[in-house]
Amino acid sequence: MISGMNDFDFLIGSWNVVNRRLTTLFAGSDDWRSFPGTSTSQPIFGGGGNIDEIDFPTLGTRGFTLRLFDTERKHWSLYWANSTSGLLFPPVVGTFTDGRGDFYGDDTHDGRPIRAHYIWSGITPTSARWEQEFSADGGQTWESNWIMEFTRA
Repeated sequence: MISGMNDFDFLIGSWNVVNRRLTTLFAGSDDWRSFPGTSTSQPIFGGGGNIDEIDFPTLGTRGFTLRLFDTERKHWSLYWANSTSGLLFPPVVGTFTDGRGDFYGDDTHDGRPIRAHYIWSGITPTSARWEQEFSADGGQTWESNWIMEFTRA
């Protein structure tokens, strides 16, 4: 087994998700919206990847994540899509160290370039935390804008 290849095995199965999302980005806002979700994840490539779909019933939308492990570089690429746009967003790339996953990538928000950072932390057999933050200044400062608290269903 290649080291790091099964980092996301904890996520396999069904989860209840409490979401908190910042309503206005890059405006110094502290107005967060909370909403529920349910997520189901399954492995692909014998653990070298996984997929999950999350349902946001009160929003009437769904999200989809494809995670692939690069066996040569020993890092993960995470791709996100949602049912609203039907588009696959640019990946964030990274690894786990000491139980925390950090993944970075380039994206856009409202037509301007940003850096994206996904953080996986607090991982136990029955819980996990995911957080997304964006930077509009090349990574000098970050604004947290979406937090998901997972509990095993």
